Amino acid sequence: MSIIVEKYGGTSVGSIERINAVAEKVSKSYAAGDQMVIVVSAMSGETNRLLEMAKEINPHLPAREADVLVSTGEQVTIALLCMALIKRGLQARSYTGGQVRIETDTSHGRARIRNIDDSRIRRDLDEGKIIVVAGYQGVDNEGNITTLGRGGSDVSAVALAAALKALECRIYTDVDGVYTADPRIVPEARRMDEVTFEEMLELSSLGAKVLQIRSVEFAGKYKVPLRVLSSFEDGPGTLISYEVKRNMERAVIAGIAHNADEAKLTITGVPDHPGVAHTILGRIAKKGINVDMIIQNVAADKTTDFTFTVPRTDYENAKTLLKKVSTELAARGVTGDNTIAKVSVVGVGMRSHTGVADLMFATLAQEGINIRMISTSEIKVSVIIDDKYTELAVRALHKAFELDQKK
Repeated sequence: MSIIVEKYGGTSVGSIERINAVAEKVSKSYAAGDQMVIVVSAMSGETNRLLEMAKEINPHLPAREADVLVSTGEQVTIALLCMALIKRGLQARSYTGGQVRIETDTSHGRARIRNIDDSRIRRDLDEGKIIVVAGYQGVDNEGNITTLGRGGSDVSAVALAAALKALECRIYTDVDGVYTADPRIVPEARRMDEVTFEEMLELSSLGAKVLQIRSVEFAGKYKVPLRVLSSFEDGPGTLISYEVKRNMERAVIAGIAHNADEAKLTITGVPDHPGVAHTILGRIAKKGINVDMIIQNVAADKTTDFTFTVPRTDYENAKTLLKKVSTELAARGVTGDNTIAKVSVVGVGMRSHTGVADLMFATLAQEGINIRMISTSEIKVSVIIDDKYTELAVRALHKAFELDQKK
């Protein structure tokens, strides 16, 4: 028998009614003859409720105790789902991350998985049990409860699928798959039957919110086929794997991603000598601020303008820090803009076809959209534009690359 890992997020188990619906869906999969491992999140809103209570007691949350607190949300869900399965005449057993022995490092709130002891799960599966595991959590080598950070339940599911060598890891969400663009912006956006790990990694990192990037990285590393499905309606979803059945003889673009959480900073008139980039970005990195696009232009007077983008939430902190660096380097000054957005086209077909960037730039020009910055890789082209043109850009590019037409 094949092992299938299924993960259900907070909205999928957000009420007793929804938990019973998940139990019905799991029952059908089990009846098909598969061995089932189910990973669940806390009920929708429960983690925030717990954290709000904690902050009323102590605004400065002790990291270890915060993990102990929020991990209880998933513990409630695994017990309730097991009860629903048992009521349907099935054998089911729940496990917390510590009981499974999902071993992590000691970074509370953002722990990384180091190892999984799958012996207990395999024994129960061989006895015909459905296993329900609390996502988002594990234990360190001293037995302390840890949590995995944003998207942690997806990571838990993929890690279990890798350890168990599962046939497939199914991620059930409130959407029915991965789309060629955000359907809220592009009504003609099409659900893709298949997409490669590379494309999904780029789409996730560039703004697509369907899957958390850590889970895609983990799945790609251990070659775990992922499938994104809706927990609210039946359908095939989107399969994420190494190879897809698209016609690779066409300049295929998989999708359009956008991210409005962007800001741009420029330090002007920096003396052009070795180590300047390290001085600037090293100080930014020490504050835990992620830098995305980078452009450096050397002028005739032997100075350089150094421009980079950061998450919009880090804009003010980064700007304050950059002003200090500017003074230390005797630069001319610092400018910034937090009204920008990043729009990207992604597709493995770009490796073997030219003209993708040209079509992208021509399309934006026809719409009167000015490009502020450009970044490329083998399978993506990203541009920075004024954020007021984001939706127009996404719709125009989706039409230009004919993504509403099934390939």
